[in-house]
Amino acid sequence: MGNFFQKEAETMPVEQIKALQSEKLVKQVKHAYENVEYYRNLMDKKGVKPEDIKGIEDISKLPFLSKDDLREAYPTGLLAVDLKDCVRIHSTSGTTGKRVVAYYTQEDLDLWSDCTARAIVAAGGTDEDVCQVCYGYGLFTGGAGIDNGSHKLGCLTLPMSSGNTDRQIQFMMDLKATIICCTPSYAAYIGETLREKGYKPEDNHLKAGIFGAEAWTEEMRRDIEKNLGIKAYDIYGLTEISGPGVAFECEEQSGMHINEDHFLAEIINPETGEPLPLGEKGELVFTSLDKKAFPLIRYRTRDICVLTREKCSCGRTFVKMCKPMGRSDDMMIIKGVNVFPSQIEAVLLNEGYAPNYQIVVDRVNNSDSLDVYVEMHPEDFSDKVKDMTNKEKQLSGAIKAMLGIKPVVHLVAPKSIQRSEGKAVRVIDKRKRLGINI
Repeated sequence: MGNFFQKEAETMPVEQIKALQSEKLVKQVKHAYENVEYYRNLMDKKGVKPEDIKGIEDISKLPFLSKDDLREAYPTGLLAVDLKDCVRIHSTSGTTGKRVVAYYTQEDLDLWSDCTARAIVAAGGTDEDVCQVCYGYGLFTGGAGIDNGSHKLGCLTLPMSSGNTDRQIQFMMDLKATIICCTPSYAAYIGETLREKGYKPEDNHLKAGIFGAEAWTEEMRRDIEKNLGIKAYDIYGLTEISGPGVAFECEEQSGMHINEDHFLAEIINPETGEPLPLGEKGELVFTSLDKKAFPLIRYRTRDICVLTREKCSCGRTFVKMCKPMGRSDDMMIIKGVNVFPSQIEAVLLNEGYAPNYQIVVDRVNNSDSLDVYVEMHPEDFSDKVKDMTNKEKQLSGAIKAMLGIKPVVHLVAPKSIQRSEGKAVRVIDKRKRLGINI
């Protein structure tokens, strides 16, 4: 049995969880319908009223929300309380179109802090730990979310934000940080930099890392654990629902427990919207059961995963979600084949290459092209053309075995691919400039 931040909630019997979710869902639907004109119009269009929702068994009667809805309702169209009752906003990066702005009351922030504190405890954290937060602060939810949970637990919190890796390492070593929180790609970069500075994994005081905000594989997890001498835990969240802490890994590392007392999860067929049973792979949909300012109901995350209620050795009864297998909207279709970047990453790491790579997709002479640029370890890099060509062919074959299509592999010199201190830019899809629907 593991440690808990709120044991009674985290070990609640499943039937009690479902009863609580039903009670909260009924109230949340009424709250959204009465206070959010945009959502009320969606419900009216679908012919459903709040009184039609008796419990979670009626969830499929309700309309979905998508990121397009959030952009259309920008900036306050989905706000369910008076603006004066809100104390904070967060926002997505807004790579295209209007930004998505999420609002929080103080109660919303307090519940979010509980969720991230649960995640830290599940990773072995206590009030005696030093928690180094290297997620970005500001509009991004990562830094603020973990920071709040760390404070609530009582850790000494190092609010480092992202970047300035030399300073990160100085504070990590001098203040004896025991838990590090950042994107997995930045954790890999810190591990690489430590090694270049002559540090061994046993030289730091870290025991755990809590990593999220981007896709990463089990192979990358093992690589980070080896280089930093830690146990690496996954955390999941999204700005629209609250931020990190919607779900988190426990000591078993066999999936992330969803905080079901605050969030209702569904899996649907991404094409039809049809609900799927536990164990089926599909798109993850979330309903915020407690959030007052920005109460999203049936929000389509576009993340592809599986839910399971298999008994967990940690003692938590919350349903588990697997690590997202990709995104239904980020999935690339290359020469008619569905391709997720995580598939390519798994091959690279299995073949012993560094977790620094970039995928470039283009359309040449009316045919898709797939180029994969892979950074080599210094000890493996060779200036002999024949050696490099053979390695490129071997890796290209391994990727083809995984995907069914053959990429052009380019093995490049160490440190030649730009490092990321935030979310790694793994894919450059040049077809978008041609207006190709991908």
